[in-house]
Amino acid sequence: MELFELTIHQLHDKLKRKEVSALEATEAYLSRIESTNQTVNSFITVTADTARQAAAAADARIAAGHADILTGIPLALKDIFVTKGIRTTCASKMLEHYIPPYDATAWTRLASRGAVLVGKLNQDEVAMGSSCENSPFGPTRNPWTPEYIPGGSSGGSAAAIAAQQAAGTLGTDTGGSIRQPASHCGCVGLKPTYGRVSRFGVIAYASSLDQVGPMARDVTDCAILLGAIAGYDPNDSTSVDIPVPDYRSTLAAGVKGMKIGLPDEYFIEGLDPDVKKSMDAAIATYRALGAESVRISLPHTDYAVACYYLIATAEASSNLARYDGVRFGHRAGEAAGLIDMFMKSRAEGFGPEVKRRIMLGTYALSYGYYDAYYLKAQKVRTLIRHDFLQAFDQVDVILTPIAPTPAFRIGEKVDDPLQMYLSDIFTIPVNLAGTCALSVPAGESRDGLPIGLQLVGRPFGEEAILRAAYAFEQASDHKDRPYTGITGEPFYELPARHRTRSPRPAADQYQDLLRLFHHLRRQPQLPDLPGLPRSAGGAAGTEQEGGGLCHPRRTCHQLQHLTPQRLCPQELLLPRPPQGLPDQPV
Repeated sequence: MELFELTIHQLHDKLKRKEVSALEATEAYLSRIESTNQTVNSFITVTADTARQAAAAADARIAAGHADILTGIPLALKDIFVTKGIRTTCASKMLEHYIPPYDATAWTRLASRGAVLVGKLNQDEVAMGSSCENSPFGPTRNPWTPEYIPGGSSGGSAAAIAAQQAAGTLGTDTGGSIRQPASHCGCVGLKPTYGRVSRFGVIAYASSLDQVGPMARDVTDCAILLGAIAGYDPNDSTSVDIPVPDYRSTLAAGVKGMKIGLPDEYFIEGLDPDVKKSMDAAIATYRALGAESVRISLPHTDYAVACYYLIATAEASSNLARYDGVRFGHRAGEAAGLIDMFMKSRAEGFGPEVKRRIMLGTYALSYGYYDAYYLKAQKVRTLIRHDFLQAFDQVDVILTPIAPTPAFRIGEKVDDPLQMYLSDIFTIPVNLAGTCALSVPAGESRDGLPIGLQLVGRPFGEEAILRAAYAFEQASDHKDRPYTGITGEPFYELPARHRTRSPRPAADQYQDLLRLFHHLRRQPQLPDLPGLPRSAGGAAGTEQEGGGLCHPRRTCHQLQHLTPQRLCPQELLLPRPPQGLPDQPV
């Protein structure tokens, strides 16, 4: 067995017994990256020299008898974590040459235990995406079948695990960005409870939703990594000061007598047959292990996607206002004045998906709409969280699919933002509720692509979901599935839509925006359900004669508005003042 095929705990045992050195393990992974990354495209930056230095220091630490379970273990980070002296791009041209002056807390904690950083991983730009196609460094490919997506936004993190390029990785999860790629790539990914892991040094997308989490080859490794990064951090105002359990020590406790909830809203018509088959098999496995399945309801699930895309885009609009070409990041070369420099810097630095979400969020935060949209979406979020807390009065964990379908082909949904957003329909509610969940391999599609199972726990209930995942992992044969993916084949031809090309015409981007407004709008079935308002002259946000984007004028706090107000589309791209969100420094 090659060194890069070992799990973290297996490699630790070899290092501890001095059967292999940390430098040898690091060289094995660097060689693996070199031979496979041209196909997978999971790494943006490979830190070979610093990795070798860290490995040498780890060997000295092991020789002195001070080895930790992570000492000498080659790890990689999603390129959203700032790393001192190492380029951090967030997969955006806006930060293409940014060198941070400090480390993110999560990496500081891993490095203090002797972990070795082999590189920074590709992702959707500023973590906005579900397929890892929204990157100026090119799309990451699924190591099992390179014509398919790895999931997103932490697609590089999951692909690096599946391609055996790192023993473990860290990602971030805003609406499923750890669990969904873990499912599509056949690894284990855990989204901890909001506040369990510090977000200090993580480039912000949506501050009230983002959470750092580990990705690994098995549940044991995931528990090891979570134990290393969890805990209170005074640098993060949202960090929670509660004890961190020894997650690994309780893995083998079993699930006999555990009540597992099956929400009606997640097992719906239209679920892919391969996904349904995998879920049915997983439920049968848990019953055989002595767990009890209980039907439950999470009634506000239907509103989660609309609620999420109001909250996430509104917070993104605020967080990304700092990228104005003045303090750091990309600055346009020629500009007629300050406003022109703002506009050109942001237009050149951000890709289409980021611009789309900034415009959606700025619309929701604009004058007269903050109460009508963002605050109402927060109220619906409270209802969704209440659903989960009520369910946990009846059950110990909740079992659901991760995504309605297995991984799809690269380019299949890139021109259909709505369908892309709906691929996270089963993961988004967990982020809105702020609780914990993980993905564990549970089957495969007819095309041989992995399918994951989602286990959701109560707030700070990571022990329970890890224990349930470990029991399933040991009882199933998915952990022993032989890897049949890439072997270092040459770079294959990208679909035409992913080749270097000019940006889409501005008019097409505005049409995308209008289409999203149309699909997010719905008749409220609850007083607190956010819906986009309509003006007397037609639907809000419709395009008027002359090509401008029409905004209805506010009338008190009602959702019905009378007088449309013209607003130049370019004005939506200007930086806005912070909205009082918990920002992180960059």
